[in-house]
Amino acid sequence: MPPTSRPLAKLGFLTIGLFDEADPRRGHESTLELIELGERLGFDSAWVRHRHLQYGISSPVAVLAAASQRTRRIELGTAVIPLGWENPLRLAEDLATVDLLSGGRLNPGVSVGPPLHYEQVKGALYPDTAEAEDFGYGRVERLLDFVRGKPVTDFSGAEGFEVFSDRVQPHSPGLDRRLWYGGGSLRSARWAGEHGMNFLTSSVVKAEDPGGTADFAEIQLSHIRAFRAHHPDGEAARVSQGLVVIPTDSATPGQRARYEQYAAARTPRTASPQGPARLVFAPDLVGTSEQIAERLHAHAAFREVDEVAFALPFTFAPEDYVQILTDMATRLGPALGWRPAA
Repeated sequence: MPPTSRPLAKLGFLTIGLFDEADPRRGHESTLELIELGERLGFDSAWVRHRHLQYGISSPVAVLAAASQRTRRIELGTAVIPLGWENPLRLAEDLATVDLLSGGRLNPGVSVGPPLHYEQVKGALYPDTAEAEDFGYGRVERLLDFVRGKPVTDFSGAEGFEVFSDRVQPHSPGLDRRLWYGGGSLRSARWAGEHGMNFLTSSVVKAEDPGGTADFAEIQLSHIRAFRAHHPDGEAARVSQGLVVIPTDSATPGQRARYEQYAAARTPRTASPQGPARLVFAPDLVGTSEQIAERLHAHAAFREVDEVAFALPFTFAPEDYVQILTDMATRLGPALGWRPAA
């Protein structure tokens, strides 16, 4: 098995936190229990994915605030918060608060673009300013400025018995170094690098050149290299890869069959670029840890990263996630050269 050029230093996982509409608390509790399990298993990070008007986590910052009080070591991330739904100033306040509560463990990941189904939700989301809202990179720049402590007003000082600050409070030093941008295009990779952010890659990229390659790994590799080429930290700039990975070492025969069926149903979309955006999807990796490690070592983009946040499938049962996480930490991670956190 060929070695990776970058030994795997950080092993993480990602979940969307599904719940039953009739019992949403149980679903959120299950997500928190999964994060607690991740810490016990030695994972370096746990990430939650944003879902608005769906039966998944709509408020990841609130969920991670709860997780921060039930864990002590594991890093807590969002992958990703779509800023089209957010006021950057208010979000900066929430992020700093949770970062302080966690002891500096928060890793906020964000992205830009219009909210999903914007025509249907804009009347509720931005009833007076829907056509004037800017969903470009400027929204991230505002968040970066607020988190970094730049003034947001020309007023500060005492007013009667109250004291006002000219920057977002609380301020959490170091949080700006843990802000991530989630992108699947070459432009996003360059922009994230130029603005000194970390870079989250996932199982989806854009094949932007109709005459170019449609190979997922090669496209993702080009994004990682472009990001680092434009980042002040160069080759040391942080990149995390987020493929869907399902080890089956300790799975029951029934679990293995369901996992393989799940992946097979999603495989056809990986054959060619999908839709007007020419999205290219990575195949889900299902098999023993040895088999998955071999495929990852052969993955051109994986060989360039030393951090991963493997995505858990959306629709599995809690006991499936326990088995998958346990195999990731005890078998797959070590097969990739990773050592669990103390």
